[in-house]
Amino acid sequence: MGQKIHPVGLRLGYIKDWESKWFNLKQMPDLLEEDRRIREYLKRKLQGSSVSRVGIERAGKHLRVNIFTARPGVVIGKKGADIENLRKDIEAMTDRKAFVNVMEIKRPELDAQLVSEGIALQLERNIGFRRAMKKSIERTLSAGALGIKIRVSGRLGGAEIARVEWMREGRVPLQTLRADIDYGFTEALIKMGKIGCKVWIFKKELFKKTREDLLEEVKLIPKEELEKLAEASAAEVVSPLIKDDVDTEKDLIIQEDE
Repeated sequence: MGQKIHPVGLRLGYIKDWESKWFNLKQMPDLLEEDRRIREYLKRKLQGSSVSRVGIERAGKHLRVNIFTARPGVVIGKKGADIENLRKDIEAMTDRKAFVNVMEIKRPELDAQLVSEGIALQLERNIGFRRAMKKSIERTLSAGALGIKIRVSGRLGGAEIARVEWMREGRVPLQTLRADIDYGFTEALIKMGKIGCKVWIFKKELFKKTREDLLEEVKLIPKEELEKLAEASAAEVVSPLIKDDVDTEKDLIIQEDE
């Protein structure tokens, strides 16, 4: 009845993976709260560093934190000083041996969380919401996305009554499980209150090979094997023709003898 499911949660275990990777039934409530505090701390500490998401892995007394960002140099800092401070703070917060890894996001235009944060930042700078949405759509589609949908809600343009506005370009098949759809949500804080910004980006359809994928597979086959395959296929085509010619000659000889 019009209820919406989180696009990432719907695809967990199928084409999407968990952001927290650990299993502990006895300490699960405490560890969940610990994960939440780690993410809140990193979001607050790395505000403006284009951090998309934070992955957490646990193994015994060891803790690994993977920070996915479009600006790894800002997160690492000069000679790795900033990331070392982050590691020490996380260890003090959790009483565990921590390792912090920084993962670079090559195409920030295709990351829904970063796109939503970019729109929220423009709204906080009093840029028109329609202009911000159109610019983000153009950049995302030019980066190679198959579709994008943006939805903003709140007191848009300083209006007295809150409303919802949305734009969509291309396809965004939310019910197709094999569709790789990224989702991001951010709240922009303006003078009139909060404005929510949701972004859905349809990157590609998995288990379906495109023309580029097929060309890439052909490149992976060595040249020698390609020549052998070509010779084998030519032999398969020629041999039946030769056989037919031999059979026709035998038939002609038999007819002449009769």
